[in-house]
Amino acid sequence: MPRARHEGIDLYYEQVGSGDTVVFLPEAGLGAWSWGWQHDAVAGPFESLVVDPRGTGRSDAADDYAVETLAADLEAVLRDADVRSAHLVGHGLGGAVALAYAREYNRARSLALVTTPAAGDVVDTDALERLFSEEWPSVAFSESYVGVAPRDEIEGWRRLDDADADAREQLFAAYRAFDPGALYEITVPTLVLGALDSPVVPEPACETLAQGLPRGEYEQVEGRHLAHLEHSRAVNDRLLQFLDE
Repeated sequence: MPRARHEGIDLYYEQVGSGDTVVFLPEAGLGAWSWGWQHDAVAGPFESLVVDPRGTGRSDAADDYAVETLAADLEAVLRDADVRSAHLVGHGLGGAVALAYAREYNRARSLALVTTPAAGDVVDTDALERLFSEEWPSVAFSESYVGVAPRDEIEGWRRLDDADADAREQLFAAYRAFDPGALYEITVPTLVLGALDSPVVPEPACETLAQGLPRGEYEQVEGRHLAHLEHSRAVNDRLLQFLDE
């Protein structure tokens, strides 16, 4: 099992496929399972690299969960995996980490950001916490999808991979404190997908992010906070189109 090490923390990651590397970065507290629908789609034409952020899955917990620290963790993973450049795909806090990484390091070729706002102060962390309660399906999915979602499978993956309450609290605080700085300085091509009905991140904040990026483009996605699972076929098609471009 490949592990990178940063500041005494072991960081687990997996690589599958061949070709240009696509790195998946999950929402605050969610495990790498939350990218399973996209991972399978890109692992043929691309190499897929899925990271367990500190405090989730098989990576160690820590005392420091700042976005800048999570970006430095990603640099340690890419260095350990011998990845010279990568496309970064992030959801929520994972998108914030991708933005911070693109500002500080030189391996990012492009960014695809799902339901990531222009700044963390608009994030409803109460709604995000409900994503880890018995109410989670109504936060994650639209009402029409709740009844057909593979709920038992997802709950099994979550028990293995999601962060515990202590790590979540610190990850949520880091997310709320996130400030991307001057967006015009982040010049890599960026696709921003905003979920129309996320209770965690207001959709207009995602569009504001895309508008502030020199090479940003914006599209809406139907669904709630895990719209990329519910509407995986449409999201995967758009993601692959963006990566091919």
